[in-house]
Amino acid sequence: MYKLIPMDTSDWALGHCKDDPVRPHLPLAWRATNGRRVYGLEHTDGTIGAVVCVARCNHVPISEDELELSSSENGTVAVFYTVWSYARGAGRQMVLECAAHLQATTSCERFVTLSPLTDMAERFHLNNGAQFITRGDTCQNFEYTL
Repeated sequence: MYKLIPMDTSDWALGHCKDDPVRPHLPLAWRATNGRRVYGLEHTDGTIGAVVCVARCNHVPISEDELELSSSENGTVAVFYTVWSYARGAGRQMVLECAAHLQATTSCERFVTLSPLTDMAERFHLNNGAQFITRGDTCQNFEYTL
């Protein structure tokens, strides 16, 4: 059994970001400022099953540069810009639980991704109920509805 926890409040938790397979180049401090947060799914035994980095934005960004420019504490678009799992099925649970948490606790009205242009990312989001929105030069967007 897992529970959603904020991970941007301690060096130990943020240390999991070294395992980010999508955007390992993004600095730890950047992930936890200006409307950006890191969440994890913590198992009852204390292990982490999955991690997601999310930014609150003013619109749906189509690149990392747009993500940085549109991130805001008051953004109404939750953008999942990287997610990874340490346990089978935890990535799906991570995205859905984080979206539900943000819907209940923030002014976020839309839940989208900023995903790499890979078949794996596309399959993951489509198989988990997201709808394709658009494809840019380096990223693609999918939207989850709750």
